[in-house]
Amino acid sequence: MSLYLLDTDHVSLYQMGHPRIVQQILGHLQDQLAITVITVEEQLSGWQRSLRQARDNSRRAEVYRRMALAIEHLSGWSVIPFPLSALTRHADLLRQRLNVSSNDLKIAAIALEMSATVVTRNTRDFGRVAGLVYEDWSV
Repeated sequence: MSLYLLDTDHVSLYQMGHPRIVQQILGHLQDQLAITVITVEEQLSGWQRSLRQARDNSRRAEVYRRMALAIEHLSGWSVIPFPLSALTRHADLLRQRLNVSSNDLKIAAIALEMSATVVTRNTRDFGRVAGLVYEDWSV
């Protein structure tokens, strides 16, 4: 059984019902599918940003409604934490100056520590991380 860690982009597509992503997830039910706590952090940060930008209560209520749905979706996933070993590896990856965002390097560090495959559309950036296995299920 393989471990697949869905990047935030694939989680968002799944939440929107993207047919290819749904099909791929259903095709990998024999494997272990999970998200990282970094994806949870990214999604919640996005909702917090939307709340700060809301100009009226009607918009705030809509953001809160959509945030609640997103949290329900996230609660259905196994969430992998960011352990000390991955934090150390993340620091090593940052020192390599790979021109990859810190959050993507966090996900990569977790995947490397767990010998997992990252499922992402961002193959350009994740491809810069030596030894990382990744796939794009959206194509």
